[in-house]
Amino acid sequence: MANLSSEGLTASEIDVIRLRARKAIGELSPAGSPRSQAELNGALLSSRTAASRSLPPYYLVYFLLVDLLGFYHMGEWEKVAWSVPVRLGEKLYLIEHRKFGLGIFAPNLEAGATQSGFPSADAEADAVQIARLIRSGVSAAEPYFESRARSAVATENINVVNKNQALFERYVYFNDRARSLSDEAEARKEEKIIEEGSTPSGGWWKSVTYPSYKLRLESEWNAQAAIEAFFSWTEHIFIHLAILRGVLRTGEDVAKLADADWKAKFKAALDIGDAESKAFYDSLLDLRAQIRNFMAHGAFGKHGEAFSFHSGAGAVPILLSQQKAHRFSMTGKPDFNENQALEEISRFIAHLWSGPRAPAQIYIESGLPGVLTFACDGTYADVMRSEAKMNRFVDRMSGEADRAANMDW
Repeated sequence: MANLSSEGLTASEIDVIRLRARKAIGELSPAGSPRSQAELNGALLSSRTAASRSLPPYYLVYFLLVDLLGFYHMGEWEKVAWSVPVRLGEKLYLIEHRKFGLGIFAPNLEAGATQSGFPSADAEADAVQIARLIRSGVSAAEPYFESRARSAVATENINVVNKNQALFERYVYFNDRARSLSDEAEARKEEKIIEEGSTPSGGWWKSVTYPSYKLRLESEWNAQAAIEAFFSWTEHIFIHLAILRGVLRTGEDVAKLADADWKAKFKAALDIGDAESKAFYDSLLDLRAQIRNFMAHGAFGKHGEAFSFHSGAGAVPILLSQQKAHRFSMTGKPDFNENQALEEISRFIAHLWSGPRAPAQIYIESGLPGVLTFACDGTYADVMRSEAKMNRFVDRMSGEADRAANMDW
């Protein structure tokens, strides 16, 4: 059983949680080793029950049964990560995390059986009860899981999910769409569509539309979405770069940086002592402020114009400034230009993956998680020295990840 006491949970408090969880699972008990050859054969020919679908996530079930309650488990073998034999009353069942997910498995106890077959109606009914009892146990053990989570993030033995591909593809989609619409608008800039006809009252109407106008508007919308997607991607990717640089070493470090602003993330990922990085930092920070003000705070105008008043000069725009002491202004920065912004972003991405950060691109684009243990033990520092080293490392780690996903032990 786990001997855990952190973040305010004492050993005696965990004992109280353990007692509550045991009471919640009722007559479900650890089975131990098979009692007979028939049980052993039946376990090897067990079949998944329909009630498996109503189980909590596999890790909660494992922590409940094995870590907290000390149920015996039979370890791993081909396509099985772990197996916990249990009894409902006197009847044997298996809780197993197999390649295709967690399940409650009913042994085939028929004499002379050579294959698993299908669970009986009684076994399915028992499985429904087992799933219900496990859900009750998980609910009773919730404070224990919270304590485990707090303990885990305080250490280096934790991986950080890598969502680079999905986030970057979203940026690419909107960027490509903006450029395609802009090109189409340019190609059709001389085109106009004239429609005319008569009204029911005998009058005559005529309409002239210019397709390029709507195409440019849609291009602008997609460009703005691309800029937002870019900043969303960088918020994520900067954290992974900081891990590869060894700046982040524990889950708590990652959580703190995740809560920090974009400026802090940029500085953790890139050295702003480098003149080119500092120039990008300044230009992108300015763009981020403008796009955020426009898109996230009412979209009144590209540089904050929210009001206007009449004067001898005509209509005068009033801007919502970022200065608390001077909330309103008539002057501000020029409107951002979407196309120029996308060009600046494209230049920054090329800079991001250049020089000493080139090996990081190989790792991050592989989809592998950020492994904080490697940030602490010098593994990342070593493989970040060259692209060749990183390629070999990624090939090895990807192979291990594939074998783990397939449960090829």
